Amino acid sequence: MTVLPDDGLELAGEFPDVTHEQWQHLVAGVLRKAGKDVEGDAAEEALSTALEDGLRTRPLYTARDSAPEPGLPGFAPFVRGGRPEGNTVGGWDVRQRHSAADGGALLADLENGVTSLWLTVGEDGIPVSSLGQVLDGVFLDLAPVVLDAGADVEAAAAELLRLYAERGVAPEAARGNLGADPLGHEARTGQAFDVAPAAGLALRCAGEYPGLRAFTVDALPYHEAGGSAAQELGCSLATGVAYLRALTEAGMSVEQACAQLEFRYAATADQFLTIAKLRAARRLWARVAEVCGAPAAGGQTQHAVTSPVMMTRRDPWVNMLRTTVATLAAGAGGADSVTVLPFDEALGLPDAFARRIARNTSTILIEESHLSRVIDPAGGSWYVERLTDELAHAGWEFFQEIEQRGGQAAALRSGWLGQELADTWRARTARLAKRREPVTGVSEFPFLAEKPVVREAAPEPRSGGLPRVRRDEAYEALRARSDAHLAATGSRPRIFLAAIGPAAAHTARLTFASNLFQAGGVEPVTEGTFAESGATEVCLCSSDALYEERAEDVAAELRAAGAAHVFLAGRPGQHAGVDGYVFAGCDAVSVLSSTLDRMGVS
Repeated sequence: MTVLPDDGLELAGEFPDVTHEQWQHLVAGVLRKAGKDVEGDAAEEALSTALEDGLRTRPLYTARDSAPEPGLPGFAPFVRGGRPEGNTVGGWDVRQRHSAADGGALLADLENGVTSLWLTVGEDGIPVSSLGQVLDGVFLDLAPVVLDAGADVEAAAAELLRLYAERGVAPEAARGNLGADPLGHEARTGQAFDVAPAAGLALRCAGEYPGLRAFTVDALPYHEAGGSAAQELGCSLATGVAYLRALTEAGMSVEQACAQLEFRYAATADQFLTIAKLRAARRLWARVAEVCGAPAAGGQTQHAVTSPVMMTRRDPWVNMLRTTVATLAAGAGGADSVTVLPFDEALGLPDAFARRIARNTSTILIEESHLSRVIDPAGGSWYVERLTDELAHAGWEFFQEIEQRGGQAAALRSGWLGQELADTWRARTARLAKRREPVTGVSEFPFLAEKPVVREAAPEPRSGGLPRVRRDEAYEALRARSDAHLAATGSRPRIFLAAIGPAAAHTARLTFASNLFQAGGVEPVTEGTFAESGATEVCLCSSDALYEERAEDVAAELRAAGAAHVFLAGRPGQHAGVDGYVFAGCDAVSVLSSTLDRMGVS
């Protein structure tokens, strides 16, 4: 918002006002030079970017892009924060996840910036019987503990409460979350279990442990199954409503039931979408609380986790950049707690260095960048407010679809929800395959000579329900084929890049082709002759003008030299002797897979 100074001086006062239509006319002029003859709204639409859930990001937002009043932090509809003070007092809760019985790692985290612990307990993590050993030396009255125990939640909760009593922690001093999430567990494993015991834990927490919550509404299973932001929101609302029904049926008031829930969302490297998602989530839950007759209880407690889907196994160092942006978005979006996954999370158990970088990511943003000192720093941005509103509507619509099908449990068990998530992931997979959604270090700028990062194997995660997907999975499969070929033969599959003409003519497309083929583990050869390269396939690289003059002759010469397949880097055309084309927007995964097939790389 622009506020004039007291003296009324407006710096742009001597300039004529510019209308939106004039701006569109200028945009149309620029697009016309690029070969697009469009006017008015069509010119603006040409610069828009399509998002999931039918949303679009436009190139310009102004005051005419209205959105509902977001209110104030700590007050309904809670868009700007669930608490009046936000995270200004000390920053957000830095929560580190642990799935191995390593008490030293827990203490190292707590001594160096971590403020709460998130423990995976059960068959896929720390044994329930080892909780006391793992938490040895941890001041349980100072460090909140959040459990993720799946079907073992009763046993894990009983053990944690026993430790509180054994170590003299007053009930009012105990803080954290027992982590009951029956529907989340069913989404992960396909196995249902009764909500009633978890409701009993909630009743006990409400009566004896005011700082403890009993339930987690975990949206990560739906995000990790390939769901969109709106689907993640809709699933979290449907799950939260199911728990509200169970808790009120067990005898709790709506206010008491709301106080027992903590919501967990994924934070991705799409900064603004993450900010808008967290803001929209609070608005939507506020609406649920309002409809249930408890508007003041609608302040959603949020735990943001950097997205496992975006983490890559190749060039994992780039994950540090992804998690930094995601953490910034989570903090700016108002998350109460933030977990930064270590950069090597996809490779196994994180080492001490990776855990240190993870916790220091939050520390730098809080202590050095002062990100938490301003509540809702993105609020008031026409773009963010509009995106929040549009995402809230899309999330509410998906929530209504789930409710129409009988609620979250019914939607899961019928297979409808899994199919919806799969359809979303299928569309995203196509964008990844065409590199419309680039993955740095994997589909773009891969490094074939990188030294593999090896980690100790992590416990097998819960499975049997919704799948767990990753953005790099198609390219990872290609690279694995190349690695196997390297191990068996001593060399990677190769392709010769034939540069035609001077450097000014071929450099851009030669660089493009080199990156594309390396994404599939195919080593590009640019020096010497085709016969010296050891390759069986070739890709021509030059300008359109030189292709018209020389492409067919060069292709014929290369075929005579033994080339079995000839690519051309550029848009498809009519060139005799050329078997295929690689270009921006082509299906890179399909091209690379068929290339490896022809080369005999299994």
